[in-house]
Amino acid sequence: MSIWQVFSSTVAAFFGVQTEQNRQKDFKTQSPLPFIIMGIILAIALVISLILVVNQVLS
Repeated sequence: MSIWQVFSSTVAAFFGVQTEQNRQKDFKTQSPLPFIIMGIILAIALVISLILVVNQVLS
């Protein structure tokens, strides 16, 4: 899978809007490692963006 496919699949799963067909396709891949890494990156990006938004609102 390309990095874009992993990204879009992870974002869809992150927000709970992934289709069953795509989920089945993802589970048939060789390794879950790209999805785990992308999930960690997206979670960190979400936390950082929330911190930045809160800091902007409070200042």
